[in-house]
Amino acid sequence: MLSLTFEGARVMRPDGWDDAPLAIDGGRVVEGAAGRRVDLTGYDILPGIVDAHGDGFERHMAPRRGALRERESGMVACAAELAANGITTAMLAQFWSWEGGMRGPEFAEEVFTSVSAVAPTVPVDLRLQLRLETHFLDRFAEAEAAVARHGIGYVVFNDHLPHARLAEGRKPPRLIGQALKSGRSPETHLALMQALHARADEVPEALDGLCARLAARGVRMGSHDDRTAGARAGWRARGVRVSEFPETVEAAQAARGGGDAVVMGAPNVVRGASHAGNVAASELIGRGLCDALASDYHYPAPARAAWRCVELGLLDAPEAWRLVSDGPARLLGLADRGRLEPGLRADLVVMDRATRRISMTVAGGQVAWLSGALAGRLI
Repeated sequence: MLSLTFEGARVMRPDGWDDAPLAIDGGRVVEGAAGRRVDLTGYDILPGIVDAHGDGFERHMAPRRGALRERESGMVACAAELAANGITTAMLAQFWSWEGGMRGPEFAEEVFTSVSAVAPTVPVDLRLQLRLETHFLDRFAEAEAAVARHGIGYVVFNDHLPHARLAEGRKPPRLIGQALKSGRSPETHLALMQALHARADEVPEALDGLCARLAARGVRMGSHDDRTAGARAGWRARGVRVSEFPETVEAAQAARGGGDAVVMGAPNVVRGASHAGNVAASELIGRGLCDALASDYHYPAPARAAWRCVELGLLDAPEAWRLVSDGPARLLGLADRGRLEPGLRADLVVMDRATRRISMTVAGGQVAWLSGALAGRLI
């Protein structure tokens, strides 16, 4: 682990920017000085990014569907990409879904096993989120067992069944493509969706029991794509206190009014709108209804989204950066990170002030990424 004192940089502390030196030692931020002094004039030091939800690892684990699966080496490559984008804690969001393929339980077990093997060997803190499809009733018990076996601390509930179409007896859009991804024929895939839809009356009771058991185990829980205040209230009653990517202002307001945390997608901010036509993340941020921005499917997005919030005049730089550091750390219950304070983890990003490019990422006091001219100052 590094023992260094960084001087000459602008440092983003909980109260805002200052120019005082920042020292790290033993994997922590420390008071005073430590080790060798390093001149970081021209650079900014910010808290490491805490990514509350991201599935960008899929392209590393399965670069080409049906042709190549890179398990542990893929996860090592993912950790490097995370670090290159300033992410020091990553919640890897993996489906446990009837959709099959890379969203099915079999692929999920590969991901969980790979993370268990790789996480102790890389500086970035790799963590797991299980995304459970609410109507996948016959595989609930296996999902719950996987949570216990792999020490998964965060479960999020999704429902991707096209209920309206199924209720009308119509074929869902993109059926053939989805069936191919699942490894099923379109007829088999449609029959499965129809069977799951037909059991909708069983879902609430099953979720009540599962959520109670997960809560008793201390598992954090979230819901995905909330649309109404009623839906959010229903999840809250089960102890599901995180609203991921709410689709409407109504749902986000209901979450905030009930004391629940709201996570939005950083790509939504960078793009300027939801690709699915839902409420723009920037609108919720402007209304004070967003606690965290997550990478979703693109690891460069959190850092870019924070600066985009500044450019849009929504927040000042420290407020914007809290959406990708302290905010997600708090909603995940990680009190030891997200801020540059003595005693907390030495998770930090060193950024070229002129270009806003990330030159170094330190995770838990270890160099996770180092590039460019800054390397010459350290080595």
